[in-house]
Amino acid sequence: MFTNYHEAIEWIHSRLAFGVKPGLERMKWLMNRLGNPEQSIKAVHVAGTNGKGSTIAFTRSVLQEAGYSVGTFTSPFILTFNERISVNGAPIEDEEWLSLVNEIKPFVDELDQTELGAATEFEIITACAFAYFAHVHQVDFVLLETGLGGRLDSTNIAVPILTAITSIGHDHMAILGDTLEQIAAEKAGIIKEGIPMITAVHQPEALAVIQNTAKEKNAECISLHDTCSFDEQQPTETGERFTLRTSKRQYPQLETGLIGTHQRQNASLAVLLIEWLEQEGYISVTEEQIYEGIRQAVWAGRFEKVKDHPPVYLDGAHNEEGIDRLIETVQAHFFSKKVHICFSALKDKPYKKMIQKLEAVSSSIHFVSFDFPRAESAEKLYVCSHLDAKSYDDDPRTVLEFIQKKSDDPSAVILVTGSLYFISDIRNRMIG
Repeated sequence: MFTNYHEAIEWIHSRLAFGVKPGLERMKWLMNRLGNPEQSIKAVHVAGTNGKGSTIAFTRSVLQEAGYSVGTFTSPFILTFNERISVNGAPIEDEEWLSLVNEIKPFVDELDQTELGAATEFEIITACAFAYFAHVHQVDFVLLETGLGGRLDSTNIAVPILTAITSIGHDHMAILGDTLEQIAAEKAGIIKEGIPMITAVHQPEALAVIQNTAKEKNAECISLHDTCSFDEQQPTETGERFTLRTSKRQYPQLETGLIGTHQRQNASLAVLLIEWLEQEGYISVTEEQIYEGIRQAVWAGRFEKVKDHPPVYLDGAHNEEGIDRLIETVQAHFFSKKVHICFSALKDKPYKKMIQKLEAVSSSIHFVSFDFPRAESAEKLYVCSHLDAKSYDDDPRTVLEFIQKKSDDPSAVILVTGSLYFISDIRNRMIG
């Protein structure tokens, strides 16, 4: 038994040594030992390459505005480890984590000795989340984010009332496949027999895979882009404004509290999830609560403004599609500014292509590394760039120096982007 929080979390992190092991057998074994907590929560299960966290943030915000208690399970964390498991946006307490780990550790030790093998870090964290929401702090709804893929992700033992797929893009291809169809098939693995699915996927080949899977599972499949339309889209200083038309309602001048052209899609998907929950009698919500919930939503590290002079934004665009959305946002919000970028990435990401795309909107780029096993060196990132105004240093503290040097330029905007782990590092240095 662990006596304090830090021992418990160190033990969880020690399980990183067992890597990523897709599959559900170990999770089923653990859930059985814990009394199958995953069966007693009201879950909305969300998969997708990008947009999962933001969609969950919008959905949670609206549900809270309507008076419901909402648990969320998300990853990775940006501020603190504890935020992976949150209630109404507040991370669970250190003592609660300690109690969860002490509850689950004997079962993990037992599992280690079976032919199923050792549980991974993510499997243990997922098991803790199910146990928490079922046994410790019961909530009206749990918004459950997949960690990797869907079909074989640890969260896929859930028995949800509704599933959602936000987007399909090229990420984790070594595990999920090289084509959009293969990746879509893995994400579509969260679709359950007879459980409705709502998706914002727009590529025809990927959407077809999702629709076919839903048909095989007798699950209604609602496509955002087939059933909704967007008009009067324009950026605001703090987010996006647009008019959304769904099959049920029109929402003129809907405003998001999150910056990014892609947040219109994420907010709209959240509205569809809310409409479905209302239609099926799970919730009662007013139009005013939907507007206010979308406007009040916050999500750290997603085009988040963390400094005013000079303006500094953090955005965890960690794959090609994420970079594409970032560039769209820069062009919409900062077309008259000089954009200076600080970038870092993991070794297994297509960072050469990401850098080439960023150069199209960059006045300068500063490359750094950070303390993480899979972080690429700053020099290797630097040599991929063809921009004249470029620099590098492995020390992430140089990002703060880079920002300070731009403080006298009224036309400067600083964008810190790349790996979410990097974003977390810099955010903690700037805000604490």
